[in-house]
Amino acid sequence: MFNKKAKQVFSKDIAIDLGTATVLVYVQGKGIVLNEPSVVAVNTDTDMITKVGKDAQAMLGRNPENIDVVRPLENGVISQYDVTQKMIQYFIRRACGGSVFPPKVLICIPTGITEVEERAVIDAGTQAGARKTYLIEEPIAAALGAGVDIFSPTGRMIVDIGGGTTDVAVISLGGVVVSKSIKVAGNKFDAAIMKYLRRKYNVIIGERTAEQVKMRIGAVYEHPVAKEYNVKGRCLLQGLPKVVTVSSKEMLEAMMEPITDVLDVIYAVIENTPPELIGDILKDGIILTGGGSLLYGLDKLIEELTGIKTRVAEKPELCVIRGTGQALEYLENVPEGVLDLSKIRPRPRKAVSEKKH
Repeated sequence: MFNKKAKQVFSKDIAIDLGTATVLVYVQGKGIVLNEPSVVAVNTDTDMITKVGKDAQAMLGRNPENIDVVRPLENGVISQYDVTQKMIQYFIRRACGGSVFPPKVLICIPTGITEVEERAVIDAGTQAGARKTYLIEEPIAAALGAGVDIFSPTGRMIVDIGGGTTDVAVISLGGVVVSKSIKVAGNKFDAAIMKYLRRKYNVIIGERTAEQVKMRIGAVYEHPVAKEYNVKGRCLLQGLPKVVTVSSKEMLEAMMEPITDVLDVIYAVIENTPPELIGDILKDGIILTGGGSLLYGLDKLIEELTGIKTRVAEKPELCVIRGTGQALEYLENVPEGVLDLSKIRPRPRKAVSEKKH
């Protein structure tokens, strides 16, 4: 019979950043072990999953009629429960290897989701093989991963821009004081680029091409020297392949609508922040996390329009998973469900490993 200490040897707790675009998995004591697209290929004849992650993403736009390539998470929440559950199960098995005992799993969620949506994530984690499933709000995880002392009484403002949602929050004493979440983030940036090229050049491009354009020349602030990128698509008028050269300056126009939505949410959170914490934010500034914060000039634009100094966290795309990984140490003797760090006594900070396979 195994005692508690032996059980810990055979089972490592797992943290999951269950994103609309990407799933990252952190194993306690190992660090980040998986970084895969949240894409699943399903055989419609047999209703069986054939590929998950990078292998499924490679099939986007190339799949035969009997294969559906889907993103089972939409705007940060589960849109296809069974597929999500199987995807989580796949990643847990890959992360655990030959562990004897099922792990405790901590999954991050956007702020403001409903209790029904929270329950769906917990049930999906449990059905996927977790011993217990816990949830943590993305801004809290992002702040931890960005190196913020969330247990301090000092107010800190986090803007986390992921694939499906942008979460803006003011954090103090281990909890969220003010927060707002919108379903505008990286995927909407891609859609805005697709819409712009269709409108201006009569060229249709796919999601993956739009993402490449965003990563190469995407910008919301003018470059000192404009960048250009050749985009391959299909001419809407002739139905033939067409190549157009797009500049980073054009991206300012393409991104205007989604970025305005993000800025409106930041303004709304600032307006609702208690005066005592506004002074802290003016002193310490706004911290940007999430892959969407890598959009060129976003920090400069926010700082210019709000008057609050703004910085992008180190490796912003990893902040949420690093923070979720750090929060694993607080799972002992807490009930399953949403992890409330405001009720937990902080422990000494530990260094986080970032090993990636």
